[in-house]
Amino acid sequence: MSRILIIEDEAAIRRVLVKILSEESDTYTVEEAEDGLAGIEKVKNDDYDLILCDIKMPKMDGVEVLEAVKKIKPEIPMVMISGHGDLDTAVNTMRLGAFDYISKPPDLNRLLNTVRNALDRKELVVENKILKKKVSKKYEMVGESAAISQIKEIIEKVAPTDARVLITGPNGTGKEIVAHWLHEKSDRAKANMIEVNCAAIPSELIESELFGHVKGAFTSANKDRAGKFEAANGGTIFLDEIGDMSLSAQAKVLRALQENKIQRVGSDKDIKVNVRVIAATNKDLKKEIADGKFREDLYHRLAVILIKVPALNDRRDDIPLLINHFTDKIASEQGTAKKTFSDKAIKLLQDYDWTGNIRELRNVIERLIILGGSQVSEEDVKLFAAK
Repeated sequence: MSRILIIEDEAAIRRVLVKILSEESDTYTVEEAEDGLAGIEKVKNDDYDLILCDIKMPKMDGVEVLEAVKKIKPEIPMVMISGHGDLDTAVNTMRLGAFDYISKPPDLNRLLNTVRNALDRKELVVENKILKKKVSKKYEMVGESAAISQIKEIIEKVAPTDARVLITGPNGTGKEIVAHWLHEKSDRAKANMIEVNCAAIPSELIESELFGHVKGAFTSANKDRAGKFEAANGGTIFLDEIGDMSLSAQAKVLRALQENKIQRVGSDKDIKVNVRVIAATNKDLKKEIADGKFREDLYHRLAVILIKVPALNDRRDDIPLLINHFTDKIASEQGTAKKTFSDKAIKLLQDYDWTGNIRELRNVIERLIILGGSQVSEEDVKLFAAK
């Protein structure tokens, strides 16, 4: 069912519009408001799929209603109803966010086509919002502990913004999953997320990797090459293990953050980039700063939002959920039936010392599924999960 609200001070026009729309489809539920103030109250208290709003009304005109609705519920499309003298204003409302406008008296075909198009648009907007709230199963964050719940809340607030995020935590805790959640729930989700493992790239090549190079910049530079920042333009770049980045590369990253510009190695030409930066590290960057190994100004640029991912030993209540998640995933990947774990086996795994965190847990679960019985037992855990 599609809920349509008509805001119009002329009772005769309201009656005509209600009749046309009600007869057009039995899936349309049509409501009325006699002026702008009454319409706004209805919008505050109920959800609508479309609003038809007159421009010239007492108490509150259509332009004011449009501006108010865009603040309260911006996803609702609004079609403005204009008299002959209101056409310039009607066109202006399009700039303010109106979906379309129709003239009085309304042409039947134009009205119904506009209504159908606006309702289709609302459906797409809602679907898009739902999709943004869903994150790829590959990067699902599993857990209901207080620490994980807090991280999820932060992500919901931060993801729609362009705020830079620094993710800290021990190896194997899932920092990259947090980064993917931030990207996939953001307005940049349709663009690229480029990952760079700063620890895996030799220090002499990190600048070329990040910013690209021009032909002849160094011995093996046989042609011009774009870097990761350019590849991430319009999207997100994830700088993993940023604590291992060289000081000279840090200086260039700082400039990219300050000016939204980069230079390829061997070139003095500026290239504009629009990139959201998410960084992660397992190091104590405050200590690295004190030791002269990390730039304090870069730290403050990166750590606008700081997310600390806990060690698995600090969130043992999540282990049963993680066991179930990994058994589902492994069964799907291997095309086999899902195995179950006995209560005693789960309890033993909860008490285990997970120095390798979630990465280690995943490996142990896979080992137990392959080597254990049809139901993984306490004995299987003692036999196959030992370090």
